[in-house]
Amino acid sequence: MSLSIVDQNKLDAFWAYCVKNQYFNIGYPESADFDYTMIERFMRFSINNCGDWGEYCNYLLNSFDFEKEVMEYFSTIFKIPFEESWGYVTNGGTESNMFGCYLGRELFPNGTLYYSKDTHYSVAKIVKLLRIKSKLVESQPNGEMDYDDLIKKITLSGESNPIIFANIGTTVRGAIDNITEIQNRIAAIGIPRDNYYLHADAALSGMILPFVEDPQPFTFADGIDSIGVSGHKMIGSPIPCGIVVAKKNNVDRISVEIDYIAAHDKTISGSRNGHTPLMMWAAVRSHSEAEWRRRIGHSLIMAKYAVDRFNAAGIDALCHKNSITVVFPKPSEWVWKKHCLAISGDVAHLITTAHHLDSSQIDELIDDVIADKNQRAA
Repeated sequence: MSLSIVDQNKLDAFWAYCVKNQYFNIGYPESADFDYTMIERFMRFSINNCGDWGEYCNYLLNSFDFEKEVMEYFSTIFKIPFEESWGYVTNGGTESNMFGCYLGRELFPNGTLYYSKDTHYSVAKIVKLLRIKSKLVESQPNGEMDYDDLIKKITLSGESNPIIFANIGTTVRGAIDNITEIQNRIAAIGIPRDNYYLHADAALSGMILPFVEDPQPFTFADGIDSIGVSGHKMIGSPIPCGIVVAKKNNVDRISVEIDYIAAHDKTISGSRNGHTPLMMWAAVRSHSEAEWRRRIGHSLIMAKYAVDRFNAAGIDALCHKNSITVVFPKPSEWVWKKHCLAISGDVAHLITTAHHLDSSQIDELIDDVIADKNQRAA
């Protein structure tokens, strides 16, 4: 396989572009401090994880053994016995969340999905794709779900089997919905725990909360039915991916038999990337719990540093407990474009993922925000 000189030059230019910009992403939650050179050799194979990693599949070139160990790891940190769980490595957080919503709908076909205004935009697409009834719930100013509005909407609709979409770290503000509060409020209106479904979107925070001293409730032990986490965010991956974990007895109801691969399929996508399970396996096997704690602890320290610097300059900044998302007033366009910030409405945020080893990039951003503030005040 060979390329023309023109095409090779184009690839070389793109390589230089990637090297220059690999650490640009202070506004987005992708960790860039990964090293998967130990599995580069597998890129020459067409590895397809169609089917269920727990069963035989006639397509033999799969990474099921590695995917199984990945799922065993996540069942442990999300506090559900492995034999009572099932999940898989997905294409990303959207597929993980769709899988959870799909399970909820199959369990309660007439149920309504309740999600807050601060929920990731993909959930509106999921609602359309699944053709599931839904209601949008108000958010509190800090980005957390408005529990009064949730209960009001459930009560007014006469809902007996609500499907609740909880955010364990919202996209813009990093807010964590209170799982305990949701369950207590629903119990107070007379709906038994077995009569509703609770999915947790923990795309970023799912790999933070298991490694802090005082985590907010978010695991199966706290009452959730399924959870999704991103692989390319706090873990880090060259290919976007995610992980979803659910209760096995709920998953079994969606299983279908596929004769031509002699396997059962429980997934959304069917044919699945066999390389990302290898990457997630390498990540979890090469990092001890102490290393995850150190890595995440550093990110939390950098977030506090950013908040303190903003506040010292008279700029209001918010960072929730156990969050690495720092929210501040949206600066002028030249600032948010220069630093590739994520903006929404009148706010912007920075995210202190682990490859920010020192404060230099944070300082450069905050210096520009301060300069912008002074220019606008002049």
